[in-house]
Amino acid sequence: MKLKSMKLVLAAAAAATTLVSLPAHAGKDLDAIKKRGELICGVNTGLAGFSAADSQGKWSGMDVDVCRAVAAAILSDANKVRFVPLTAQQRFTALQSGEIDMLARNTTWTLTRDASLGLSFTGVNFYDGQAFMVPKKLNVKSAKSLKGATVCVQSGTTTELNLSDYSRANKLDLKPIVFEKVEAATAAYVAGRCQAYTTDASGLASIRAKETTNPADHVILPELVSKEPLGPVVRRGDDDFFAIVKWVGFALIEAEDYGVTQANADSMKSSTNPNIMRLVGAGTEDTGKFLGLDKEWALRAIKAVGNYGEQFERHVGPKTAIGLPRGMNNLWSNGGLMYAPPVR
Repeated sequence: MKLKSMKLVLAAAAAATTLVSLPAHAGKDLDAIKKRGELICGVNTGLAGFSAADSQGKWSGMDVDVCRAVAAAILSDANKVRFVPLTAQQRFTALQSGEIDMLARNTTWTLTRDASLGLSFTGVNFYDGQAFMVPKKLNVKSAKSLKGATVCVQSGTTTELNLSDYSRANKLDLKPIVFEKVEAATAAYVAGRCQAYTTDASGLASIRAKETTNPADHVILPELVSKEPLGPVVRRGDDDFFAIVKWVGFALIEAEDYGVTQANADSMKSSTNPNIMRLVGAGTEDTGKFLGLDKEWALRAIKAVGNYGEQFERHVGPKTAIGLPRGMNNLWSNGGLMYAPPVR
């Protein structure tokens, strides 16, 4: 081997060793969370299955679980979260200004949001699409039969823009009735002020189950008129916190992939499967050091909220009042889109 080639090989090997051995150093947001001893998480003002508070003020839902899992990973306590309810119009400003540490509020990942707001999406925790709901008595079978209809919609959302695009593309002359808060839009639809209601299909299922007098009196039309990949968001500028939120999400998906559950997570420490061992912090490999965390960061997240499939079934699955099928949100191995890079 020529001397120059040998030097290049040795340099590459040294660089690889450096990449493997360097620990993560906490950024300003992560430092602030640790010093405060609390994660501040922006959530929906009230959307059953995703983020909603009960009469005692206890929050639950898919998005709430994301926050609790991150708190468990960083602070070793899933309860060290302060939830800040935000409207669609408030959410990005609250994150940009530092009022919250992260946003987990059924928020669609788009180019404009990802590239122009100084924010970063950490992944997708729910694949969705926009749909329409109508009273069953109208006997409407398709969204394309809504020509000239009034439609309740929330402002400051991709939903509002998609409604305009869909109406124009299909020459439907839909008439939006716009509300700042989802509660106001829902109340107007239930009161009959609009002939239809549009938002993400999961949101419509939640509203139909929780806000209408008789859910059977309302039909969600079959068309999905947009792609709505929903996921957590953080501010740019702290790569360490970004990495933690991202990999906590991946770890919960990978846990389902390998059968690690909220109930059996501790017992999985005796597994001889290297993938499971890394996930639960068993053995000699330590993935946590690359995130500025300890070996059991993912184990704590799983024990706090369960794996992704458990969260789905608990909050929005077929056995809940919302009754959503897994569909696109199934694991990749079951025909869905949920796929995590290796936690290794």
